[in-house]
Amino acid sequence: MSLNPIPGELTRLLQRVSDGDDGSREALLAAVYQELHQMSMSLVGRESTGLTLSTTDVVHEAYLKLFGGEVSWENRRHFFSGAATAMRRILIDHARHKQAQKRQSDSNVDQEHDASMQPSMEIVLEEQLDLLALDHALVELASVNPRQAKIVELRYFAGLQGEEIAALLNVSRMTVHRDWQIARMRLKRSMAG
Repeated sequence: MSLNPIPGELTRLLQRVSDGDDGSREALLAAVYQELHQMSMSLVGRESTGLTLSTTDVVHEAYLKLFGGEVSWENRRHFFSGAATAMRRILIDHARHKQAQKRQSDSNVDQEHDASMQPSMEIVLEEQLDLLALDHALVELASVNPRQAKIVELRYFAGLQGEEIAALLNVSRMTVHRDWQIARMRLKRSMAG
């Protein structure tokens, strides 16, 4: 994925939207829609089995989260970091909701009917638990090393690559690479335990 909007122009649009200029909201959405859609496609593609959200659903929900309140975006780094976090929250909330529905459904289905449906439900629930386990592990990682957690979030939830992450976080590409390797080991350990 490539962050196409011109950095200075995007920052100016973000500042105008933060100042309450409603006309700039449409221009901003047009400027970032493709990037948000690519971020969403990356996520939905990884979580396709059992996921009932479309890429457009994720983009629209993320947009509402990004501009629904009194949020002020400083620059493109701040905005795209917020977008990755918003998309992560949307998928985690969706997985929790599906898990709750599964539990409720299981308690209402009789044993005979339940036996015929169980295999497909187990697969969906297992994938959702993986996403929830990743979220839990990322929260733990953020308490130890916030930058590593942000790198994982930007890479996994926003689909960004090393150079893009380095530019957004104002660190070297080697720092991103090193932190990514360490974060992956920490997350694997945390999710396995």
